This record gives sequence, C-alpha cells and structure tokens, in this order.
Amino acid sequence: MFESLSDRLSGILDKLTRRGALSEADVSEALREVRRALIEADVALPVVKSFTDKVRTRAVGQEVLKSVTPGQQVVKIVHDQLVEMLGGAGEPIDLNAAAPFAIMMVGLQGSGKTTSTAKIALRLTKNERRKVLMASLDTRRPAAQEQLKVLGEQTGIDTLPIVAGQSPVQIASRAITAARLGGYDIVMLDTAGRTHIDEPLMVEMAEIKAATNPHEILLVADSLTGQDAVNLATSFDERVGITGIVLTRMDGDGRGGAALSMRAVTGKPVKLVGTGEKSDALEEFHPARIADRILGMGDIVSLVEKAARELDQEKAAKMAARMQKGNFDLEDLAEQLRQMEKLGGMSGIMGMMPGVGKMKKQLDAANIDDRVIKRQVAIIQSMTPQERRKPDLLKASRKKRIATGSGVDVADVNKLLKMHRQMADMMKQMGKGKGLLGKMMGGMGMPGGGGMPNIDPKELERMAQSGQLPGQVPGQMPSLPGGLGGLGGLGGLGGLGGAKLPGGLGGLPGLGRGKKK
Repeated sequence: MFESLSDRLSGILDKLTRRGALSEADVSEALREVRRALIEADVALPVVKSFTDKVRTRAVGQEVLKSVTPGQQVVKIVHDQLVEMLGGAGEPIDLNAAAPFAIMMVGLQGSGKTTSTAKIALRLTKNERRKVLMASLDTRRPAAQEQLKVLGEQTGIDTLPIVAGQSPVQIASRAITAARLGGYDIVMLDTAGRTHIDEPLMVEMAEIKAATNPHEILLVADSLTGQDAVNLATSFDERVGITGIVLTRMDGDGRGGAALSMRAVTGKPVKLVGTGEKSDALEEFHPARIADRILGMGDIVSLVEKAARELDQEKAAKMAARMQKGNFDLEDLAEQLRQMEKLGGMSGIMGMMPGVGKMKKQLDAANIDDRVIKRQVAIIQSMTPQERRKPDLLKASRKKRIATGSGVDVADVNKLLKMHRQMADMMKQMGKGKGLLGKMMGGMGMPGGGGMPNIDPKELERMAQSGQLPGQVPGQMPSLPGGLGGLGGLGGLGGLGGAKLPGGLGGLPGLGRGKKK
C-alpha cells in the first residue's frame, strides 16, 4: 500500500544524504517535495501541515545543519515524526478485564467486519490462549449470520447458535449469558453495517453498547476508501465512542493516506491491520515498523517474529545440526523452499529487508517469481528418496524422467541441481564458520545458519531503534550483511533460477526468473 509514497520519500531523502553539507534552503526544498508526496498519498491536509512544520523546526536547527552527517539526521527526524504521526508506540487489543467481556465490531457494510471478527477471534485463541465466542448481530444482510457460522467452523471458533426473529440487542444479551454459562473469556460481537452512516444505525449501536458494556469497540475501516475512512472514524467515535481501529485491505494498492491520517485526526489508535484474505492475515499495527517500511529501512523485527511463528523449530534445529556437519541434500533444499513459502515467498521476504525498497527497479528487472518455488519443490518431489539423498546419481536418463514427472524442461532440473551444489558448498563454509555470513550467524546465535535465532524480537527492535546494530544510524533499521542469511531456518537461501541481484543481495546465488513480460 505504501509503495508509491515509499518510492517518493526514499528518492527525496536519498538526495539529502548524498550531500556533504546542508543549508536551510536545501531542507526547505526537500520538505516541499515531502509535503507534495504526502498530499498525493491522500494524507489529510492538517496532518501534512503539522508533520512538515515539526520536521522543519527540528531539521533547521544548528545540531543538524552543522553535524557530521546532516542528511542522515534529517532522515532520522522524518522517521521520528512519521512514528509520532502514526501513534508512537503500538497499542494491541486490551485484554485486561474480568471474563467474560465483549469486543464490539462496528463499521459500514462491506468494510470486512465479519471476516475481521473471525480473524481476531482466531488470533486471540492461538496467541493469547483465550476461549472466544463469536456472535453475529447482523439481522439485515442476507446470510450474514450464516457467514460467521461458516468462518467459525473453518477456524474452529465457537459461534452463538442462530435463533430466527431475535433483535440485535436480544442476540447480544443472549451471547453474554451464553459466554458466562459456557466459561468463555471473550465475546466477539459482529454488528450490522449500512452503506452509509444513518440515524437508525447509530441508535442500534448505542443500544447494543448499553446492553453489553463492551470492553473494546473496534471500528473496521477499509483503507482503500482514503479520507472518507477518517471521516467515518470521527462520526462513529462521536456517537458510539470507539477504542481502536482495524484497517482492512492493507495489502491493496491504495495510497495509504487513511492509515497515516487515522491516529492524528481521531486520536484513536490503529490496533490491527488486515494484510490478506486468509484467516491468519492479520497483524498488529506497529508505528515504528510501518515508518521503517515507508522509508525503505525494511522490517527485520516483523520478519523475525513471522519466522518464529511460522517455521517449525524442531525441523530447523535438526537442519542446523546437519548443516554444521556440512550435510545438505535435496530434501533439505525442499524444506528450505517450503519455509520460504510460509514467510510469503521471496517477494514477501525481500519487502521486509533493509534497503531493498531502494533497489525496486533492479528487483523488477530480476523478474522474481514466487511460483518458481512451487516448481522447484515439484522437481524434487519427482525424484526417488535415494536420488534426493544422493544427487550424484542423477544422470541424463533420470533427469529426463524427473523433468517429465514435474512438467518442466531438463534445463530446469539442471538449474536446480546447480543451485543445490552452490548452496551445499555454502553450507560447508558456514558449518566451518568461514566467511562473513558464517561469522554473522554465529554472532546472532544461529549455529550453521539453521535453527531459529536466539534473539527476542522486542530486544531486536529496541537495539534497532537505539542504533546498536551494525551499519545504521539511531532509529534506522540495519543493513544486514549476507542478504537473508541472518534469518534462522533461511540460512543461506540460494537461487531459484539464476537471475542475479545487485547490491547487498548479490551474495545469494540467484533468484527466480519468471516469464518475460
């Protein structure tokens, strides 16, 4: 969502960092460009004015213009003000209340309330170990209650049985009673929406609030609606009183202004963001990490958290032990490829790496295609167990059989085997602790590149923001050496087809080349 804004701001700030000294005129010119970029990204005008005024006040001070690296100082000031505009520290859903308590979901029709209700319920069940009951109060939209019931069956979350003819307030009261009798911790109330804000809707929301006394009232807003989402949040807050905001479709191609304006205009925190259609595609909103992504600094902390959540620790530890001995067969390669898929594929991982945003054109030229991962896994699955363990057995006739079985050319099989040889050599070097990558991984508590890092993501975030990681200024995410090698089970990820990448990612043997457009 923030791609175009990120490109604009990175370009503007890069010009400043390349200058040896800065004058007040240089800073003013850059801020004019920043102002224009924020307005084009659909950020509310009062927010833009406040942002640029605060940056200018700090950036034209003597400690910046006369510092050794004035450009870097201005980048840090812009970063800090972005964090402040987005709300400072992240605020998760407040669970400090006597059970059972209600979380009320409000918003307009089509904003994604029902889906978000199921996503939050699943998140609270898995991450917080809470027993959750979902109840649909939407008696107007056809099949709305059935939709929540189906989502509950898919995610394994209990839903309140549907009783025809009850009003939303009656359903809400019944849900609270059922939760108390059933030993539930939290009741998720999915309320009805309208195509626009009207008086009957607000009266209904107020009645439900009075009947259930919800601990949290979360407004679900579609981030693609731009400034209208900000107006929506203001209206709901004035009439019902919201405690937080859930932004949906943050994986879309909107301009992102709503997300940037929400906190500054309403004073209410954005607590969660929807990042896809899947039931687990929901993330906590961390202002500092969003600011890092916008300024092209990457988001290593979120990537490490995602790796810790998605990757199989036991498998990673076994692979680490094998790599230390220099063992890396095609089964190991297939496992690494599957782990990449769990983390969002190569494009998903790259999007969180520091500095990668600034190489967008080169990355586009490299034609990274995540479908190539599936093809590579298919090639390996077409081999016999013996062939996977001993790739040297693969002569011409066997390669032809494997290519036919996986629907690719023999050349693709050869590319995979070449990539495996390169990675196996790299693993041997890492196992011996040689080279920059091996040293770095040893320093981060990752034996041989496998296994998960012995580092707390919160501690990593604290170090990043205070400038204690190598190759960074305070408040800026680090440029990690060795490409992706620092990510636990992803140690030494290799090429997926031969395209070479520039810059700090050149250490990888190559990434997947998709079809030419």
